[in-house]
Amino acid sequence: MIRSILVALDDTEGAQRARDLAIALARRTGAALSAATVLDWPHVKDANEAVPPGAAAFKERRDAARAKRAEQEAEAAFAACAAAAGDTPFARLRLTEAPAPALLAAGATHDLIVIGRDSTLGLEENPDGLAPVIEALLHDGARPLLVVPAAPLPAAGGVLVGYDGSIPAMRTIQIFALLGLAGEMPVKVLSVAETRDEAARLSGEAGGYLRAHGIAAEPVAVAGARPVDALLAEAAAMPARLLVMGAYENTGLRTLFTGSATRNLLRAAPCPVFVAH
Repeated sequence: MIRSILVALDDTEGAQRARDLAIALARRTGAALSAATVLDWPHVKDANEAVPPGAAAFKERRDAARAKRAEQEAEAAFAACAAAAGDTPFARLRLTEAPAPALLAAGATHDLIVIGRDSTLGLEENPDGLAPVIEALLHDGARPLLVVPAAPLPAAGGVLVGYDGSIPAMRTIQIFALLGLAGEMPVKVLSVAETRDEAARLSGEAGGYLRAHGIAAEPVAVAGARPVDALLAEAAAMPARLLVMGAYENTGLRTLFTGSATRNLLRAAPCPVFVAH
């Protein structure tokens, strides 16, 4: 069962949804909750910026204004978190490194990192709507992520698990099961393969593993070569309140978390995505 949750705070809609989801998960499971702001002093103060002669005083004033604004935004995020949490306790983490190293270090002492997919975290930019720090957390971190979109969750729905039989997929469903994230929600396991028989074998394998952990799982087998499309269609049809995926690397579903397929799935998913490497 999950014991600790880290949620990244800022003022984007996705981050606010992530905050509320993390609070709800902490209430349901009794997990300790940490809420983190990222002040990003390396970029706010821009220590490596070349300064032309006579401009040092201007840079100092500009950096001081940036730092003050970052502190004010952090305090506002903590205040909003306290209002949303009510009597649910949480620890305040005021992180001062750049987003990736800050969250990698803080995440090492937690079971799960919850982050809005549009989070800006300090001065980080996300022109395509997907926080750049997410890739770093996937590739360099040891903890699973829960990436939360700005859209509200459906009032009812279930969990959709994407499974291709790979080692990352096996690890992901193990972590998902051990953390107890399904709760009382119904679960479907979707597998995509060249033949429906092979897809049925894979979804049955994952379903059997989950049932051994007390999670009833309905297998869904799809013959084809477009796993992203199949997952998004099934997630919309259920509707899914959570999509569970491994960080795949080679063929089939394993292409999901490399290159443009990664961004397409995370940007388009209508629900939070639980992903582990």
